[in-house]
This record gives sequence, C-alpha cells and structure tokens, in this order.
Amino acid sequence: MKLTEKDRDFIEKLKLHVEAKDLSIELINDGLLRLVLRQNYGDQIESEFKMTRQGVRWRFQRLFNEIYVSAYESIYYVESQFGTQLRGDAIKIAKQRVELRKKAQKSGFMPVCRREDR
Repeated sequence: MKLTEKDRDFIEKLKLHVEAKDLSIELINDGLLRLVLRQNYGDQIESEFKMTRQGVRWRFQRLFNEIYVSAYESIYYVESQFGTQLRGDAIKIAKQRVELRKKAQKSGFMPVCRREDR
C-alpha cells in the first residue's frame, strides 16, 4: 500500500510534535504488540492536524500498525526466502525512486501513470 499526500503530511506534522515532546509513540503489549500515540493531544493537536482526535488516532493506527508493519512483514517474508543479500540493492532502488520523485515535483512534472500503476 502506498502513502498518500495526506499520509505524508500527517507523518511530517507528527514528527514535529514527537520531537517537541507534545506526543510520543510507544510499543504496548496487551496480548498483541502494537504502537500507540501517547500524551495530551486535545484541541491544539486537533487544530494542527485539522482533524478530530479520533481522526488522528485512526490515521496513526492505519499508518503505523497497518502500512508500516505490513511493509516489514513483506520484507521479512522475502528475506526469509532469499536472505538479506538483496537488501542493499532494494534500498538503493528505493532511494533513487524517492529522489526522482522529488526532482519531478520540483520541476513541476509529475507523470500521470507511474510504472507500478501500469
């Protein structure tokens, strides 16, 4: 699953609040390991993220416990079959794609159909 622009904006805002110690991310184990968002995220956070507290919780849950962990499940499966020798190449490819996307955004050119969408 790919991150949307809203997802990226959320993560960037969340990073600022975690760095400022307004929010924190913790691993809990209540029979099932998962990441949770902690601390006071009331009116200030609602206005910053432009969504309700429930919306903040929902997006955090989706991004950190579904998309992020799922990506590592996929990596774990591939590496359990082929080992870790492809990891470096995969990281190089991912970095290149990110850089190409950034260059395309700066130049104002964003392709209508990306290779993986075909």
